[in-house]
Amino acid sequence: MADRRIFRVCGAMQKRIPLRAMIRSLTLLLGAACLVAGCQSFPQPTAARTFRVMTYNIHHGEGLDGKVDLLRIAELIKREGADLVALQEVDKGVERTARRDFPDELAALTGLTCVFSNNYHYQGGEYGNAVLTRFPVKHWTNAHFKKVNETEQRGILQLLLDVRGREIVFMATHIDHRPDDAARWSNVGEIEEIVKGRHPTPDPSEEGNRAAGARRQFPSSEGSGVGRGYAGRPIILCGDFNDTPESRVCRRLNQTFDDSWALAGQGDGFTIPAEKPRKRIDYIWISKDKSLEPLKVWVPQSDASDHLPVASEFRFR
Repeated sequence: MADRRIFRVCGAMQKRIPLRAMIRSLTLLLGAACLVAGCQSFPQPTAARTFRVMTYNIHHGEGLDGKVDLLRIAELIKREGADLVALQEVDKGVERTARRDFPDELAALTGLTCVFSNNYHYQGGEYGNAVLTRFPVKHWTNAHFKKVNETEQRGILQLLLDVRGREIVFMATHIDHRPDDAARWSNVGEIEEIVKGRHPTPDPSEEGNRAAGARRQFPSSEGSGVGRGYAGRPIILCGDFNDTPESRVCRRLNQTFDDSWALAGQGDGFTIPAEKPRKRIDYIWISKDKSLEPLKVWVPQSDASDHLPVASEFRFR
């Protein structure tokens, strides 16, 4: 009934007031209503101009309350509007998480395509990194890092994506956590080699872990795929690097990539421990070719894991 009254008033006004004056009046009324409602004064991001990236160590889905809850992780991803998500510590068929298929569940809960890479077999299942993407996957591969001092097997998942007609390379990884940084230092060297097109041996056991419609392709197999380096393509490298910005590991990474937080983040960017964060070890790195511009970088609050995620909004230059 209220709506009908408003339409009748507007109809009466239209008979007496010139159209241009009526438009000005309506604009002022809408502006006043927006201020009362607390609307932002700057335009919201549009899908055509920007996209959002998140990196999140999900701690096999276990939150601060000790419960495994993928729904709250999915709700966080949707709330932040993420188009690309790099996930670490993802279970598939593992005993501790009731043999559940986390990649499939997260894809269903978020409405995104999931690519999962197994880095090592654990409790009868698989354990590794995953990527959720709103964009088409053209090619993907997973490479295992060389083990240093008998650490657990780790890897780096690499996707070639079509982001609104432009190719970008999206990488997700999780490197060693121990105080001795020998494994991390070695892994960063291998990442440098991957970028240049010289790479560790891809994991041959990944058959079947495919994104719908994506063709599996190992590096260096075709010039049009993820091989022969990534020349001419923007790169986004995400993950849990288990080291702080002043470490020699991150200083070395900064020679090949830019730290998006350093470019557009505000505050300390701490992500761990989630209940009272005091360290920044989760990163979204971007290639130094300036083809991507981070507009803002933030740390969403959540109790869904022992880490907090990092999110960033980008646009193409």
